[in-house]
Amino acid sequence: MDAMSKTIRVRIAPSPTGSVHLGLCRTALFNWAYARRFGGQFVLRIEDTDHDRNTQVSEQAILAALDWLGLDYDEGPGKGGPFAPYRQSERVARHLEMAQALLASGHAYRDFSTPEALDAWRAEQEARKQRVAYRGSDRDLDPEVSRRRAEAGEPFATRFRIPAGETRFEDLIRGQVTIPHEEIDDWVMVRRGGEAPTYNFVVVCDDLDMQITHVFRGEEHLVNTPKQLLVYAACGKPEPAFAHLPLMLGTDRKKLSKRTGDTSLPDYQAKGYPKEAIFNFLALQGWSLDGETDVFDRAKFVEHFDIRDVSKAGAVFDPAKFLWMAGEYLRRETVEELAQHVAPFAIEAQLMTAEAIEARRPWFLRVVASVQDRMSLYSDFPAWVAHFFQPDDAIVYDEKAEKGARKREGRAEILLAFAEALEAGRLGHTAADMAGATKAWLEDRGAKLADLFQPLRLALTGMGGGPDLFETIELLSTPSSLARIRAGAARLA
Repeated sequence: MDAMSKTIRVRIAPSPTGSVHLGLCRTALFNWAYARRFGGQFVLRIEDTDHDRNTQVSEQAILAALDWLGLDYDEGPGKGGPFAPYRQSERVARHLEMAQALLASGHAYRDFSTPEALDAWRAEQEARKQRVAYRGSDRDLDPEVSRRRAEAGEPFATRFRIPAGETRFEDLIRGQVTIPHEEIDDWVMVRRGGEAPTYNFVVVCDDLDMQITHVFRGEEHLVNTPKQLLVYAACGKPEPAFAHLPLMLGTDRKKLSKRTGDTSLPDYQAKGYPKEAIFNFLALQGWSLDGETDVFDRAKFVEHFDIRDVSKAGAVFDPAKFLWMAGEYLRRETVEELAQHVAPFAIEAQLMTAEAIEARRPWFLRVVASVQDRMSLYSDFPAWVAHFFQPDDAIVYDEKAEKGARKREGRAEILLAFAEALEAGRLGHTAADMAGATKAWLEDRGAKLADLFQPLRLALTGMGGGPDLFETIELLSTPSSLARIRAGAARLA
């Protein structure tokens, strides 16, 4: 189907049964981009018929995730649209109506088999070590007899009648797919009791009613597609184009799971991954801009995205590359933007209150700017700046950094001498002034930069590395810096 031959209508149809998985986000991203590139409509439908597992919290998390990622849907819960309602549980009457139509046309039949009879059939299959597609014992029951038994109150399931032959379809990612019908059960459309239609049936009912033209979903649904295509044919309706996205794999090349890393969007939000980095990285899970460019914005993605360019091979989720990309986006932010994003982490770590941040905003912005090049995640901020908030007489020294500083000869003496020069004003009062004056002061003493800098950084921050030392002194203030330097000299003596 040519993407421009008709108005494009794509959808995602998540079940609100757990956390917002990255796979769902990637599927939503690809559907959204396709609709935006080709001027189509992106529909959200909540498949909430699993009453035992559905939660309102999960549904709200899905809506929040789409909103946070900027994947604005055109129709769905909270927005409405011409094909409302967009919650599957509110459409059951329509599903049952369509099931009755397929019963009347002979494409479905009532199966009165008891659960015990079905269990016996399955046991027989296992004993024979043979897999034969299920064909119900009531498949050829006279329709009038079937109707009378149903009216008499005998329980039954409604099953789809699989015809002879095979199903062929063109997957926009995988090419030609052929499934022999002898491999497909006469599957249940409506469970015993007559009020619980099943996924493979209702998804077609809803996609038909909502005029969905393209179905892009994970490859785990590939096994369902022949069943659904047969329902389209039984209804006498044209089917949508299908594309099955590759699995997202961990570095062990198995399906992405908690064994190899976090799998839900909230996990990465909580860690402080920039939003645009998450968007960009998800776009690379099975798709590539040009095979070389990794970092690109959403406008560039939409401009170039086509579902036919998605790879059918599994997409390896590389945490190291994701972290690198997060840092790339973080360093592209303005200091004001970055300050807004790191502030919640500073507050959570109890470094500052929101009121204190606002009261000391110019100072806070300078602190943020001093460590921007060293962070990969917003959550890195507290660790890099904790020394600004520790008491001068209680700096926490990194063990490895202290060992390194202790290797410097004359470490305590040079710290005390530097403190004396700093207090006397001989080194200036701004970071720029101190940098040049300190270099000259060291040359006069015949000392090397490392002789001072390693113990000095330890005394000021407790760390072995970090932002510019003189910027740190300026941000701490001279009195605070002097107290730390002298305390450091005493400890390193």
